[in-house]
Amino acid sequence: MFTPAMFGTLNSKLRPAYKQTQLLCSLRNTQIPWRHKTQTRACSAPAANFHLLDDCLVLNYGGTPMHFNYVWLRDHCRSASSYNAKTNQRNLDTGGIDLNIRPDNTRVEDGHLVLTWPGGHVSKYSLGWLAENSYERQKQMTVQPRVLWNSDIYTKANISSAKWDKFMSCDDELKKFLQNYLLYGIAFVDDVPATVEATEAVTQRVSLIRETTYGRMWSFTSDFSRGDTAYSQLALDRHTDTSYFQEPCGIQVFHCLKHEGTGGRTLLVDGFYAAEKLRQKSPENFELLARTPIRHEYIENTDNHRNHMTGIGPLVNVYPWNNEVYMIRYNNYDRSVINTIPHDAVQRWYVAHRELTTELRRPENELWVKLTPGKVIFIDNWRVMHGRESFTGLRQLCGCYLTRDDILSTARCFDLQA
Repeated sequence: MFTPAMFGTLNSKLRPAYKQTQLLCSLRNTQIPWRHKTQTRACSAPAANFHLLDDCLVLNYGGTPMHFNYVWLRDHCRSASSYNAKTNQRNLDTGGIDLNIRPDNTRVEDGHLVLTWPGGHVSKYSLGWLAENSYERQKQMTVQPRVLWNSDIYTKANISSAKWDKFMSCDDELKKFLQNYLLYGIAFVDDVPATVEATEAVTQRVSLIRETTYGRMWSFTSDFSRGDTAYSQLALDRHTDTSYFQEPCGIQVFHCLKHEGTGGRTLLVDGFYAAEKLRQKSPENFELLARTPIRHEYIENTDNHRNHMTGIGPLVNVYPWNNEVYMIRYNNYDRSVINTIPHDAVQRWYVAHRELTTELRRPENELWVKLTPGKVIFIDNWRVMHGRESFTGLRQLCGCYLTRDDILSTARCFDLQA
């Protein structure tokens, strides 16, 4: 599925955290400033040794020092009395653990860390499992590997669309589709019958439909039936949908059932690509957008619909342990009154917002796609912005929102990192 060029793109475009091997090598040279060395023992396995400090155990495994709090170690015991391996759920009452607990005996044997706790309970942890789940490792890892793209990168990747018949019956086709979706934030299925029912069926192959104020499956034309600019023939600038939800919808699905006219191409922009460009050029502006919450709002007051929704969060959302971007809220139409920023930071926020907007609006970052009957697009609404050019004539579009958790669950069941 992957070509050498695509792997080159992965290595050059993803954050340095993705280069796991190099990072682990660099960690081998990291010096840990021990506060207080209470106990040192040589272990039977030469690649592993540990130090017991007042508040944690420091395990050096494969040259990487990792800190494990004692309460954390007891909480994560995988013995049958502490953890149900059949349900993958904890049996242990975390609230009952002595917050000053320390092991009475510690050793490494047969690739495991073995702790004996006061009262005689024994916990065994695979050294590989500890390394995989250490903060030090997670800080250097990418939660979701991605290919950040502009128009040229995506076009040259030559990503093939899934085919309706094979997609609906073949798990290998579904897995390829999911891999493309995870890497690029967009994926297509071709040859879908131009009906709402077929569109619904193809979406349910990957996730559950998320019902919103717009309904479950929606089908609309430019009749202004809702209080939203999307229900018009006007051009729409790049944006994410439902930024006014506390949890914006995860996946946007579009299928153009009919268009008797001109124009109406769909615009796609990788928001993460633009955000990383901003981080490289102006890290202080990136940080300002990532830590400043603002409000988005949707007010609808028509004959048939009354809604008032508000969502609050920063434009750029990052995981705090590795600074990986995981969501963007960007919708200039629905951004509400800015009253959550101190007066001495408002001007700086506008400067940062302008710089991000400039990146998003660079022509080379715009991917234009003509949606036609039979072509269904899935868009990661937390990452890829969409818009459209103005159009003439009758244009009927259908689609829905999908739950993010369920599409990621489907991907993990195929052993994809998601």
